[in-house]
Amino acid sequence: MDWKQLILVRHDLALPKGKLAAQAAHASVEAVLRADKDDVKDWRQEGMAKIVLKVADEKELLRQVQRAKDEGLTTAIITDAGHTVVAPGTRTCAAVGPAPADKLDSLFSDLKLL
Repeated sequence: MDWKQLILVRHDLALPKGKLAAQAAHASVEAVLRADKDDVKDWRQEGMAKIVLKVADEKELLRQVQRAKDEGLTTAIITDAGHTVVAPGTRTCAAVGPAPADKLDSLFSDLKLL
């Protein structure tokens, strides 16, 4: 079985590349810390694939995360502290998984790569 993790990034924030990379990393790590250890083990053995997708705004971010939760998938939403480029409390991105790639593909195939 193929495994991967999705990172959903808000496109409306137009984050600088460094900030975007840091937020995506936060999301990935937080989701892994919340995930089932056997899922993480399987994902690690396959190379820890991560796919970064864009969502339009906070509303879509929350909607997509809820869809994942409804399917029993591990999720993590990142809320920024506001020390640099966005206001405190801004939800910047989220991670879904690690999870079986086919399950993620069936749920999120409508989203575009960042």
